[in-house]
Amino acid sequence: MNLILKLIAGIVAGILVGLYVPLTGVELLFTVKELIGQLISFTIPLIILFFIASGIAGLPKGSGHLLGKTVGFAYSSTIIAGTLAFLLVSTVIPMLSGGITFEAEVATEIGSFIDLEIPPLMGVMTALVTAFVFGIGMSQLQLDTLKKVSDQGRDVIDGLLSKVIIPALPFYIAGVFAEMTVAGTVVDTLQTFGVVLIAALVMHWLWLTVLYVSTGLLLKRNPLELVKNMLPAYFTALGTMSSAATIPVSLQSSKANNVKEDVANFTVPLCATIHLSGSTITIVTCAMAVMFLSPNMEVPSLIGMLPFIMMLGVVMIAAPGAPGGAVMSALGLLTSMLGFNEGAVALMIALYLAQDSFGTACNVTGDGIIALWVDKFSEKSSESTIR
Repeated sequence: MNLILKLIAGIVAGILVGLYVPLTGVELLFTVKELIGQLISFTIPLIILFFIASGIAGLPKGSGHLLGKTVGFAYSSTIIAGTLAFLLVSTVIPMLSGGITFEAEVATEIGSFIDLEIPPLMGVMTALVTAFVFGIGMSQLQLDTLKKVSDQGRDVIDGLLSKVIIPALPFYIAGVFAEMTVAGTVVDTLQTFGVVLIAALVMHWLWLTVLYVSTGLLLKRNPLELVKNMLPAYFTALGTMSSAATIPVSLQSSKANNVKEDVANFTVPLCATIHLSGSTITIVTCAMAVMFLSPNMEVPSLIGMLPFIMMLGVVMIAAPGAPGGAVMSALGLLTSMLGFNEGAVALMIALYLAQDSFGTACNVTGDGIIALWVDKFSEKSSESTIR
């Protein structure tokens, strides 16, 4: 909630600066925005490299059947949720009027006091492939020393995110909205905010309804009872905005749904890092809204959007526990695959952080369903082995 309030304060401050502060003041805020933007661009490949490599290398050993089932269910849930979000948004968003322009019409009058470029060490796809090569290598060859380096690199980037970039985002957002205010496009942008956020929340609840009703029917369990047992985890996630911080409550909730203790102890912590259906719904919803309402961006078809959705399920593996970790991990895909410019990225960050707690709650509540299915299929595997 503290982060959301700071985000709102940044938006309001940016609008006020754009309306009432002389051009020099706007340029000062614009300079801050540019510097933070450069730091974000530099950090994106490092997030992908260290978090994915460390996540793959840290997957549990000796539980191959549970690992395969959990990863399969989690990834399928994430992809299906993102695809359904695309289909629903494609129907709803075009009904909105107006448009968004991310580049200021008076761009020639607004400039940065400091012209500083911080080139990334590598491209997004290079970072992704490198992460998989080293992650799999560390896992298969038991390279503990290299894994320790990877984990420490992840901790460094996690600290950079939680201590520097995330706290600086309100200033970044303020600079973007100050520029939009000067350009005269801020009203159209704000009108879109509420609709997009409501659409994301509705789709979270629809997806959870689909999961719990279908699971209840197939497993012959009462969906309302299953949901009731997971409510403590849902509301805890709303407060923590972190799947990892909610693990103790998620474990208790899953066990209350009669998931065997060993299955819950394995599945729930793993899903906290690999199951991100709520985050995917939000990112797809916000990205589609930004593209639909921007006259300079082309909206892809479902076939064109599927690679992006499938890659989201990969790059957000082991997203940091800090609020906003999922969207920070996805920024590279937004720029490389969907062609987002700096203004579009800033709006994505603002939209995502405004509902981050609800996306996390959707992730966590969905983990309970995955635990139920892994538990069910583990019973079948055991019965087949006995026979």
